[in-house]
Amino acid sequence: MDLLEQMTRAPGARTVLDALGRAPGVHVVGGAVRDALLGVPSPDLDIVVEGDAVAVARRAAERLGGDVVVHDRFGTATVRSNAATFDVVTARTETYAAPGALPDVRPGATIEQDLARRDFTVNAIALRVADGALAEWPGAQDDLRAGVLRVLHERSFEDDPTRLLRMARYAARLGFEPDPATDALAAAATVETVSGARLGSELRLLLREPQPAALLALERHGLGRAVVDPSFRADAGLIERARELCPPEARADLAGLAAALVEAGPLRAALDRLEFDAASRAIVEKAAALRLADGLDDAGLWLALRDAPPEAVAVAGALGPAEAATRWLSDVRHRRLAITGDDFVAAGLEGPAVGAALEAAQLALLAGEAPGAAEQLAAGVAAVRPS
Repeated sequence: MDLLEQMTRAPGARTVLDALGRAPGVHVVGGAVRDALLGVPSPDLDIVVEGDAVAVARRAAERLGGDVVVHDRFGTATVRSNAATFDVVTARTETYAAPGALPDVRPGATIEQDLARRDFTVNAIALRVADGALAEWPGAQDDLRAGVLRVLHERSFEDDPTRLLRMARYAARLGFEPDPATDALAAAATVETVSGARLGSELRLLLREPQPAALLALERHGLGRAVVDPSFRADAGLIERARELCPPEARADLAGLAAALVEAGPLRAALDRLEFDAASRAIVEKAAALRLADGLDDAGLWLALRDAPPEAVAVAGALGPAEAATRWLSDVRHRRLAITGDDFVAAGLEGPAVGAALEAAQLALLAGEAPGAAEQLAAGVAAVRPS
């Protein structure tokens, strides 16, 4: 099967390729080409144009009945339609004024010059849409066949240290290993010149990759300790157990990260630096810190875990005891009273007494002492109005 046909197997890809037509100078570049050569459909098509990318985007939008948003600074455009939304990028060169700085971009390059700005040789392959011809960085397909991650030049990690995190991502996703020279460059590199925002963005992408492999890849050369926290330690068994305990609604990615941070102290500063949103930060903080005591009955579990996110319970269960975490996640947290606060108000309670009665009724339910509404009401009233 030719590569263009292979690409159309991914959802939405045929729509994009048909909209592009056979305009000269239009290429699919990077991961989609790599994955097609590996026989894996990729839904993300990076489109690079030698020449006028905006004109190509406008023709594609016309075919799709959509519109175009032009980004004048780089001569690139986003095609938006009901059928598909995608970017069309002008072939460019990049230079770095300082280590870790965002690149200075210069449009108007050839496809070969554009490939030179890529991170690893296996991503420096382009397929011309008009005829399926391939352009590649020297040795790119050899590295792909050998399962090797190789940077294009010795300043690669110095120019953009986020490539260290991308190397971990690709290693986990593809099962590839860095070649010795690339590994030596990675060992000597630092992420200190990169903003926390960029590191956090790359880390969150890494958390979407196969686990625990991606988190384990951060152990290489202490990358996890440098990016996240000095206490970072990825234990495959612990991460797997935490993810397995996560219920369907839980964020298994955050549970996995927390499982690598169970030896950490306060994490707020580190997660703020990486620009985790407040909800995600709270989950990771709680999940890294929570521990479960042995021998808790159902009422004890409710008292200990009623405010804990499920991710935190999963990590605590992975640390042990797992049975208690499983019992909470699958059963105890789902048990609900047959009455509400309104019933206690109707019984003459008000203010804080209503909350105290509800808690007493819940504990009585979990202890097996108040299975029905009448018993729950009596237990709650008795707790706040002792005889």
